[in-house]
Amino acid sequence: MRSQAQTDDAAFSEPAFTADTLLNGTVRIRQPASGYRAAIDPVFLAAGVPARAGQHILDAGCGAGAAFLCLARRIPECSIVGVERDPLFADLARFNAADNGFSDRIRIVTGDVAGPLPDLVPGACDHVMINPPHLDPERSRPSADRARAAAMVEEMPGISAWIAFAHRMLRDGGTLTLIHRVDRLEDVLAALGQGFGAVIQFPLLPMTGRAAKRVLVRAQKNAAAAATVLPGLVLHAADGRYTPAAEEILRGGRGLDF
Repeated sequence: MRSQAQTDDAAFSEPAFTADTLLNGTVRIRQPASGYRAAIDPVFLAAGVPARAGQHILDAGCGAGAAFLCLARRIPECSIVGVERDPLFADLARFNAADNGFSDRIRIVTGDVAGPLPDLVPGACDHVMINPPHLDPERSRPSADRARAAAMVEEMPGISAWIAFAHRMLRDGGTLTLIHRVDRLEDVLAALGQGFGAVIQFPLLPMTGRAAKRVLVRAQKNAAAAATVLPGLVLHAADGRYTPAAEEILRGGRGLDF
């Protein structure tokens, strides 16, 4: 009789799934061969979470688990709950957590951030991280791939629902870290105005002299401190290669200090 691990490995095997790595091979991730696939956004998201050993982190909309896997590798003694509404991706996240040896401190809950999640205790998290759908449904053409469209195109009420969920889950003073498109920043900041303060914007610039397309945003629940805009990080040198600072995060697994 096959073990559960063997059954999962068969279920998530080629050609429908690929076996990939992050952080210079120190993190393994199985993900769909087509449709939505993790790129650099979840790696930078995980790097931006100011977690410490012993703290509790929630990854809302975790997908296959790229962000929480990177965070778990960087902070060995943290505990993480991933929330994912797509049952297939939730099972894939569980498989990836187990495959990396993280089952004892990562739990996956299947459910929607906009709906009831009785398995979660409000106010119990030190940090929440979110890589939400980035595209405005009124300004984009959804992919024909259902999973990719769900991951990329937001549904109403959009980012406000994600941020309201984070507010419910966080303890007072806990932090929310999210990554989003710069052209949607106004919507993000408006939603953060309901219960968050000490907002920090950390742009990710493609090259020196180029405008940022992505931005990391961190905010603190019920804080009153003023907002801050930081210089951010340049991702690519003139020759197109990643800068040393970007390499330290993408390959070395370093956290972002901001």
